[in-house]
Amino acid sequence: MRGDLYSFAFRALLTESALDKTSRISRISLTSNVDAAVAARLPISALDEDLVSRAKRMATVYVAIAAFENTVREFVSKRLLEIVGADWWKSAVPEKIRTRAETRMAQEAKVRWHTPRGDEPLNYTEFGDLASIMANNWQHFENHLESQDWTRQIMSTLERSRNVIMHSGELGLQDVERIGTAIRDWIRQVGA
Repeated sequence: MRGDLYSFAFRALLTESALDKTSRISRISLTSNVDAAVAARLPISALDEDLVSRAKRMATVYVAIAAFENTVREFVSKRLLEIVGADWWKSAVPEKIRTRAETRMAQEAKVRWHTPRGDEPLNYTEFGDLASIMANNWQHFENHLESQDWTRQIMSTLERSRNVIMHSGELGLQDVERIGTAIRDWIRQVGA
């Protein structure tokens, strides 16, 4: 009897080990590498495992693009504040971009129960607007950026992938590599 129990338990451990070496997805692995406090507030375990797994793959891309976008926003803001001064938003940003951002900011302010996307109007601009703001103030950026065309190309490349990710789409590895190259090129040129 003891031998049968030992044999059964040993086979179960071997089976478990073999399954762990396959592509078996556990509920624990679906939430690893995520903020535990955030994950605890979401019903991730109630969602389709395959969809969660695929979204988790793209979450890594989201992190890179979101951090890059905010890096560019900070770069634009700091550079214009340093050179143009505290009134840079009104004097250095094209009216069309300002109006659209300020309208979004006012609309979000009406929904007080939801966290706003930021305190500054620049947080309400579209990703592509950042290239336009830099081009409009090229004399303040030309020492840091290769050219206006290069800047637009980097931003355009990333914006296309950004829009796929932000709308719950999936990118191929070739697209991910392109994102990585664009971000690395920016960092080598401008700095982090």
